[in-house]
Amino acid sequence: MVRIKLFLPLIIFIVLAAFLWVSLGKNPRDLPSVLVDKPLPSFDLPNLLEPGKNVKSDDLIGQPFLLNVWATWCFACLQEHPFLLKLSEQGVKIVGIDYKDEPEKGRGWLEQYDNPYSVVVNDEAGRLGLDLGVYGAPETFVIGSDGHIKLRHAGVVTEEVWRLQIAPLMK
Repeated sequence: MVRIKLFLPLIIFIVLAAFLWVSLGKNPRDLPSVLVDKPLPSFDLPNLLEPGKNVKSDDLIGQPFLLNVWATWCFACLQEHPFLLKLSEQGVKIVGIDYKDEPEKGRGWLEQYDNPYSVVVNDEAGRLGLDLGVYGAPETFVIGSDGHIKLRHAGVVTEEVWRLQIAPLMK
């Protein structure tokens, strides 16, 4: 019994080292979503740029689009924004979700940095984000023309992410 107590710290160390070794090979941005290949969650939220009007999830279905979760408090969203503007200029449909933001701040941010979105909904309470499994911003979802989620990307959308992961799904 005394010998086991002597080796207990070593055994704990080996178990922890094994868990660390297994984790090193994984990319923390590759967070699987249980919603992939499932319909976009139903929502009816305020249109950020047209106060008094709402946007329904059913209104967006029919052609593939990017669903981009962003916020004024998100530094990475500002880094991603110029590339989203470029995609929008190339004809890519992007729907924005202003996540956990006051509407006035969201409108001001888009006025200051320009608007790449065809439509922007305000998810001030974060309910749609919760339904999507969002844990932060930015996150981008590829939505197929059938309204099903094809991909979830956590983090900044870059030229490489677009070329390798997203563009092939937008056809």
